Amino acid sequence: MTVQRSGDAENSDKDLLRFLTCGSVDDGKSTLIGRLLYDCALILDDQMATLERESRRFGTAGEDIDFSLLMDGLEDERQQRITIDVAYRFFATPARAFIVADTPGHEQYTRNMATGASTSDLAVILVDARKGILSQTKRHAFICSLLGIRQIVLAVNKMDLVGFEESSFEGIATQFSAFAIGLGDLSVRAIPLAARFGDNLAAPSSRMLWYHGPTLLEHLHSVEVGNGGSGRPFRFPVQWVNRPDAEFRGYCGMIVSGTIAPGERVLISGSERSARIKEIVTSDGTLDMAQAGDAVTLTLESEIDIARGDLLADPCAPPEFVDQFAAHVIWLSEQPLVPGRSYLLKIGTRIVPATVTALSTASTSTRWRIWRTGR
Repeated sequence: MTVQRSGDAENSDKDLLRFLTCGSVDDGKSTLIGRLLYDCALILDDQMATLERESRRFGTAGEDIDFSLLMDGLEDERQQRITIDVAYRFFATPARAFIVADTPGHEQYTRNMATGASTSDLAVILVDARKGILSQTKRHAFICSLLGIRQIVLAVNKMDLVGFEESSFEGIATQFSAFAIGLGDLSVRAIPLAARFGDNLAAPSSRMLWYHGPTLLEHLHSVEVGNGGSGRPFRFPVQWVNRPDAEFRGYCGMIVSGTIAPGERVLISGSERSARIKEIVTSDGTLDMAQAGDAVTLTLESEIDIARGDLLADPCAPPEFVDQFAAHVIWLSEQPLVPGRSYLLKIGTRIVPATVTALSTASTSTRWRIWRTGR
């Protein structure tokens, strides 16, 4: 995994949007991010010099700068000219901060795409205007919907290669909208782009005057970021018990839903035990309140035996316990899922054995073949 950062401490208080770019191979995902950073003047001089040098060595844009190389940091990615790993990039504009995950389009690396989608609020699904909607486009859209992403941008890229024709864009947008109806309650915004040249990225394109919608950056600025799980009952899977000495015992982890404050009572899920929060500790000091998404250490007013994998919860809204459930599964193993076989199931920070009793026949065999991938 590659992580790169543009910005400074003053961005820490800005509204944060996490999004990913996905879609089929060679639809321009890495180029889009690189060009967007360039148009926002977020590439430093030394990075620009390196990019120009690498473009001459690995680039596919002729004499022009190959902006995809800004994200494809692995040597294999540059030699094969595909994205393999997930590259995360932090950047900020005056209006908002962003974390973007550039994910691979090759079917072989679908598991890496799912990893990037698992922490995103919005997905930018790219489509090559010449090729239209492909099976990998649908696969990535389906995975995004399964992982709870409700905000979708259909980025119809490489419009320069179809003469910037409105009919090409409208046909792809209509086809995707018809497909997206089966994915649940999604908000889809279609935007025509020529990412290599910056058309409709940060500024409106003079070559697509027929398009009257927002640029990609304008849309990313306008999307409302929900409160995540802050409005749901408190849930805190214990990641680690921090015991540096006999005087301190803290429970480390990330709040996955709800809020918590010192003095509030929490239930140790699966038992009748409860305790009040004494302090919320972070590397920057103590907090008066923490919410979903915060990584914190909680201390309790009373001594209770709590271990990694335990779940602290709201005693007024305790979690439900079941011994069986139904689920949609993104199956990425080369070996098939076998009913009756025992598997290891990761729930929060706990790993438990589980047995698959049956595969549902509600979905057609065609859909099963589409969404089951090799890796």
